[in-house]
Amino acid sequence: MTYEVPSGPGASPFPWFAVRVKSNCERTVATLLEQRGYQRFLPTCKVRTHWSDRIKSADRILFPGYVFCSFNPSCRLPILSTPGVLHVVGVGKEPAAVPEGEMRALWTTLQSSAAVGPWPYLQSGDWVVVERGALAGVEGIVTHFKGGYRLVVSITLLQRSIAAEIERDWVRPLRLTAARHAREWRNAAASGHVA
Repeated sequence: MTYEVPSGPGASPFPWFAVRVKSNCERTVATLLEQRGYQRFLPTCKVRTHWSDRIKSADRILFPGYVFCSFNPSCRLPILSTPGVLHVVGVGKEPAAVPEGEMRALWTTLQSSAAVGPWPYLQSGDWVVVERGALAGVEGIVTHFKGGYRLVVSITLLQRSIAAEIERDWVRPLRLTAARHAREWRNAAASGHVA
């Protein structure tokens, strides 16, 4: 598992946005954005690939086709003119910021020592908060998988998720269901209070 953020998602004065990029251009766009002075985030994980004669370890991008970038949304032309960038994810022509809590959960999950990988996006279920371990304070959905438990952390705007292996007794349920959480996010986005 690797993570490529210089100082974490809370360190920037501007919100984080999902930038849609051309296929297989994520690393190039991330490098170009960094060279232009922007804080960017390209979450990856280590995977083992089986070749006919060997097993190789490689980095896999957790959100293919997307690079996260922190910038002032009123000055987005330098982002859009970066080679490989298709558009900034948003509603209509207005970019929509990824909620700060989701970015923080993603960042904390990637910094932990838990095994992390892509996971199907989940919309229903009870939310939990992790109380112990490296993921303490992270909110997400717990799923049962292959005899163990995983904490699913989602980026609602992209409808993509990642999962980290956890112990079941590390978490406690929250009263906030995923449907209610999504509804509150949509209401905040509509009123312009999403950061």
